Amino acid sequence: MADSSTISVTGLGSAKGEQVAPLFLMRDPVIFPFSLTPLQVDEENLPTLRQAMEQERLLAIFPELPGDEELGMLPVQVPLKLFVYREKRYSGVGVLVRVVKELNFPDGSVRILVRGLKRIFCRQIELVKGISIARVQVFTDSSAENEDKENRARQKSVVAAFQELAAAMPGFPEELQVAVINAESPGRIADLLADALNISYAEKLLLLAMTEVRKRLEILAILLNRELEVLKLGMKIQSEVHQAMSRQQREFFLREQLRTIQQELGEDNRNPDIIEIEERLENTELPPHVFDVVRKELSRLEVIPQAAPEYHIAYTYINWLLDLPWCVFTEDRLDCAEAQKVLDADHYGLEDVKKRILEFLAVLQLKGGEDRKAPILCLVGPPGVGKTSLGQSIARAMKRNFIRVSLGGVRDEAEIRGHRRTYVGALPGRIIQNLKKVGSGNPVFMLDEIDKLANDFRGDPASALLEVLDPAQNFSFNDHYLEVDYDLSRVFFIATANLLDTIPGPLQDRMEIIRLPGYTSYEKREIAKRYLVGRQIKANGLKSKQVRFRAAAIDELIDHYTREAGVRELERCIGQVCRRIARRIVEGEIAPDATVSVTPALVQELLGARKYILDEAAENLGPGCATGMAWTSCGGVILPVEVISIPGKGGLKLTGSLGKVMQESAEAAYSLVRAHASEWGIEPSYFAEHDFHIHVPDGATPKDGPSAGVTITMALISHLRNEPLRPRLSMTGEITLRGRVTAVGGIREKVIAALRAGIDTVMLPEENRKDALELPEMVREKLEFHFVSDFREAMAVAFSPARKVERKKK
Repeated sequence: MADSSTISVTGLGSAKGEQVAPLFLMRDPVIFPFSLTPLQVDEENLPTLRQAMEQERLLAIFPELPGDEELGMLPVQVPLKLFVYREKRYSGVGVLVRVVKELNFPDGSVRILVRGLKRIFCRQIELVKGISIARVQVFTDSSAENEDKENRARQKSVVAAFQELAAAMPGFPEELQVAVINAESPGRIADLLADALNISYAEKLLLLAMTEVRKRLEILAILLNRELEVLKLGMKIQSEVHQAMSRQQREFFLREQLRTIQQELGEDNRNPDIIEIEERLENTELPPHVFDVVRKELSRLEVIPQAAPEYHIAYTYINWLLDLPWCVFTEDRLDCAEAQKVLDADHYGLEDVKKRILEFLAVLQLKGGEDRKAPILCLVGPPGVGKTSLGQSIARAMKRNFIRVSLGGVRDEAEIRGHRRTYVGALPGRIIQNLKKVGSGNPVFMLDEIDKLANDFRGDPASALLEVLDPAQNFSFNDHYLEVDYDLSRVFFIATANLLDTIPGPLQDRMEIIRLPGYTSYEKREIAKRYLVGRQIKANGLKSKQVRFRAAAIDELIDHYTREAGVRELERCIGQVCRRIARRIVEGEIAPDATVSVTPALVQELLGARKYILDEAAENLGPGCATGMAWTSCGGVILPVEVISIPGKGGLKLTGSLGKVMQESAEAAYSLVRAHASEWGIEPSYFAEHDFHIHVPDGATPKDGPSAGVTITMALISHLRNEPLRPRLSMTGEITLRGRVTAVGGIREKVIAALRAGIDTVMLPEENRKDALELPEMVREKLEFHFVSDFREAMAVAFSPARKVERKKK
């Protein structure tokens, strides 16, 4: 294009009425006919200007087109005529101007003042002596368009809109308003307004490119109405802001007047909230760092208007700081003998926990008032064994305040650490809230159900507890709301859980784990006699002389109406018996002054048929049968195992709702027995020609774990030797492929269940000998214990004769 001396532009009208003028290309501003506009002349257009000044001072100006994105934002989309020159796009419609004045400045820049004459169409561009000359067609508004009634009507509408806009915006010069009113033709008015309005470059270019007066007026009306709407919205916003400011200024002046009047009358004009806080600050003992924070916040509060939202945030924060028991502690009862009496009166058994509490009191007594860091305990055990109530007993024994927080289902980390004060309705976490409620800095603080914490996108509460339950960190616990360190080292934290599996390892490591096993039948009987019966008789409106529970009736409830590790369901059953006796008294079936003796028969009459059948070990199981022991969340049970073989192809079938670990244990036992079968005269072909079926009865109950390994092994050997095991023998232990019998858990619950089922001999792994020593004395006296290390020792016990003499004693 640059090498060509002539450039043709097609599609821009007919070739009639042509005129030539030097080509002046520019980006901004858009010049309209009849407008007077100053222009900056760049070096590229300077030769063109010189050429024009030597001739008729005419220039053909064609503005550069903006990008497609800017054009796409126009209020109406119309096809624009254009041409490309020197790799840039220019509007095919421009304006013919005359240079009115040329100004040359000392810095070498040149500015000109031009007046728009007519719209022009670019027909052709020629290069003459290095100067671009445009051959253009002049366009003039037709008289028919100017006289058209519709265009006249549009003219009046546009003028009215402009007058409304000019009345609201005083920036328009009076000369322009007069010129608009006095203009005769609609086309002239459209060009005057298009040049005067503060609209975008693309919108002005669109108005220049519209050769029809009607379209020009339509687009102009759209733009004027838009400017009016924007102006009205801005005025509305400004009015609302002004009203708000006026209201605040009015309140300020009224407050100042009120303050002046109070001073004249000699009245105290200080904020009563400030006076109250200062009085509390004088009477409250605070650590130095907390005192400094309160004074700083109080100075901020004095300068904040009471109606401001920040005032209430600061006031509430100061109250929280003053309400907390920073230096308030209760006096501990350090008499271990008295504390033990209280613990024994409230709970039967639980010796490990009681010993730990008494040890702590003994240490406090020796240390005096120095370094009294409280332990952090975690009581783990099945439901109903008294974990939660034990915390209240500990507080009563030590004469400390007691507070309990249930953590079950807590998902938000802010429940522990609190919310930042920047949030609306922010509060401290549960730790700080409950310390304020209890009113002392050394309470017994129970974190109930710590194993049921959850986590999600709001945070991990278990991780937030790491600082609370760490003696090395909790002396400077930082709540997000307080932002001041609080000393939790003297708080006696007691956590409770049913299982340790769901508690993160780092959290377990910070606590002293104390396990609370399930109660034996003997312990349940004693608990019922000492606590439950009396409590339920009183709770159901009866008197102790009206109801007497026999020991056999309590045993009936324990063995046949409850199956649990704790005593919660037992207490419900006792309460149910009391309620039904109370109803009979009210209905007249029993005299009010009579004494009802609760026997097993009366229990069955009041509660209906027995719910549970007590597990009883068979006297003679026969070959292929063995009795194991299992532990459940409700306590221990005996676990019979049965083995048969049928003609087949050497397969192994396992049934009885066995879990994956128990299935693997059975496979290991089968492989061990098969490897040593020749010792008992079993040919290898026997396994290839028979399928073995191992079944654990009570198939509706899921079972898992490795502790039935030795039981399955003895059942397989018994079947292969066709010899029954020793009667009333139960066993537990994991078996390895090498034949070793290794340790398992839940020994206490398993042994107690075996005793209850009529077992007199128990076989345990050698590694569990230490667990057997911790069994109650009454349990050890009634059972014969054997400890084995491998399957051969287990065979020696399993196939030995029974204790006939001891059986006769029973």
